[in-house]
Amino acid sequence: MLVRRIARPLLASIFVSGGINALRSVEGHADVASPVAEKTAKALPLNLPSDPAQLVKIDAAVKVGAGTLLALNKLPRISSILLAGSLIPTTLAGHRFWEESDAGAREQQQIHFFKNLGLLGGLILAAVDTEGKPSVGWRARRAVHDFSDATRTAAGDAAEATRRGAHAVRDVAPF
Repeated sequence: MLVRRIARPLLASIFVSGGINALRSVEGHADVASPVAEKTAKALPLNLPSDPAQLVKIDAAVKVGAGTLLALNKLPRISSILLAGSLIPTTLAGHRFWEESDAGAREQQQIHFFKNLGLLGGLILAAVDTEGKPSVGWRARRAVHDFSDATRTAAGDAAEATRRGAHAVRDVAPF
């Protein structure tokens, strides 16, 4: 659909450009990320480094890679999930408006925080978009239902054949 071909690259553009920007100035991003980098690395079930610069590089690579895939409509659901997973710690690290004492800075950080929440909403929609095709869950439930129906039909047919066979034996038997 044309809407997807337009919307996905538009959604992806902020992530690709942000990832490239982070790779160009790793140290600046690492300074911003450092207050939450170690907590984030420990909280995730992955074996991530706690070094903020390394985390910034990983995050930037995810943004550029998954953003490019999303823009090209390749693995859009997986790409959207990866970008959402990257966006959450980035938002919590970079836009802690509640810690700002200056009203202007607080307002700017709050705008970016809620902008990222809006992006997260778009990524969630992209992650669940099956492009009109049935989801894997629906197809699995349908397969179980079809198998159950086929088993019931086969069991009924077998019971009917057995019943007919018993009548035939009774009708032919001399005793």
